[in-house]
This record gives sequence, C-alpha cells and structure tokens, in this order.
Amino acid sequence: MNHITPHIAVQYNGLTFNGSTPKHINQYLIEENIMKIFYKTSATATGGRDGRTQVDDGSIGFDLVSFQNESDKQGTNPEQLFAMGYAACFDSAMNHVAPTLGLKPTKSSTTVGVGIGQKADGAFGLDLDITITVAGLTEDEARKLITRAHEVCPYSNATRGNVDVRLHMNVIQSFDL
Repeated sequence: MNHITPHIAVQYNGLTFNGSTPKHINQYLIEENIMKIFYKTSATATGGRDGRTQVDDGSIGFDLVSFQNESDKQGTNPEQLFAMGYAACFDSAMNHVAPTLGLKPTKSSTTVGVGIGQKADGAFGLDLDITITVAGLTEDEARKLITRAHEVCPYSNATRGNVDVRLHMNVIQSFDL
C-alpha cells in the first residue's frame, strides 16, 4: 500500500517555509488571516492562455485565446474574465454600501478596463481603469459612494498597492442599461 505524505508549505511575506514554520509566523497566520468566508469557489485552467478554464463544479467554462493569438480560434482571455468579475463586484459593492451612507442611486454601471504589460523589473502586471456611471445622485454623493465601494470591494482590496487603478466617475440623471 502506498502512503502519500502531504507536503505542507506556508507562505509568508513572499517566503515559503517547508515543514517547520517559525512559531511567530504561525501565530501571525492564525491571528491575522481570520475572515468569515461567505462563498468559495475554484477553477482550473489547462493549456495556459491558449487552453481552457472551467469552474470546478462544471457549471461554466471557457476556451481561452491569448490576446496575441492571430488564429481564427474564438474564446476569451484572463484579462477579460478579470474585467467582468471586477466590474460585477464593484457594482455590487456600491449597491451594498449605498444604504449605509443613506444614498439611493437610481442605477449604476461599472466598466473595468484591464491592461497587461511588463514592468521595469521584468515581471508582468495589470493596469486598471474603472469607470463608474451613477444616476440619481449629486457629484458629492456619487464620489462618497464610489470611495466607500472602493474601500470594501474584494477586488479593490486584492489589487490595492499591487496594481495601478484609476477611478473615473460619471454622474447622470438617468440612463437605460
């Protein structure tokens, strides 16, 4: 009978510890990473940017095509998927925080533009423009709403300090989505 010993590695501050992790780091991980998880999912990609990605429960999947691909193959790319997820999450964050600020926008839409490039150190990075259109608020109210949404949005929190993000605001009286 084959016995498989699980390999456990702990990452902390960019360092990977195999086996025995220093006690102060274990304490940090236990004390600092406490978060109530509301939802969790996973996805698997095979073949990189010219492969396929699928949510592990099989409910949705996409053929991937690199933005550099010049073939006739149809599909999406990781930047498009990231843009869609961030846009939906940010718009949802605005809907979540509006009542806590006493605001009632009539409608909103969020468009996320994602650029990918190479940084000076050779690593690849993302560059984001988020355009938020809000109806039914004053400019000051919209600014307050967008600022608070940016503070609570999980995508904003994940990218903060790691990715260049620019917020753009449009305030209008009404619009059709």
